Amino acid sequence: MKTITFYFDPVSPYAYLAFERLPEALAGLSYEVEYRPILFAALLHALGQKGPAEIESKRQWTFRQVAWQAEQLGIPLQVPAQHPFNPLPLLRLAWAAPAMPGQTPSRRVCEQIFRHVWRGGEGDLQAAVAPQQDPAGEPVKDLLRNETERALKRGVFGVPTFEADGRLFWGLDALPMLAGQLRGDAFFAGPTWDEAGKTRPGVVRRA
Repeated sequence: MKTITFYFDPVSPYAYLAFERLPEALAGLSYEVEYRPILFAALLHALGQKGPAEIESKRQWTFRQVAWQAEQLGIPLQVPAQHPFNPLPLLRLAWAAPAMPGQTPSRRVCEQIFRHVWRGGEGDLQAAVAPQQDPAGEPVKDLLRNETERALKRGVFGVPTFEADGRLFWGLDALPMLAGQLRGDAFFAGPTWDEAGKTRPGVVRRA
């Protein structure tokens, strides 16, 4: 059985759709998932990028696309009244859920958080998750910060990102590639993966 690390931030609609789609996309394969919430905004800041919602035309496209994808996949989607929003309380809640510090949140906890955001969830989310640690405590804050820095060091540049066998797969549309990696398809078992990712000389943009 292989382990998949799922890096996500509930602020991302693509992460939500990928979370819901994952079991079907990997049906028949043997795997387990470690869910690792990270702060997407920190990735963008570290890499000097703007978020999709910070570019108006890209924001419009993003929500048109995810609405279409949700319809195609049969996944309920209700966009929050305000987006982007501050996901820090949700990320900390996820990391506070396990009984022991450092343990990753369960799929059930992640599902509760994702659906609260993207299915118009009502009620007391914190009571539903029943965190075993203080979400506002310094240990949980440090854990989220460390996990985000760890993801950056692993090469994660966006969410959702899946890591399997030391390789990173970014985005909802990478789920078929992830399945191929788990199956050991020829593209992933041979030299093609490494050859395709080799750096090629190009134009360097100057500040």
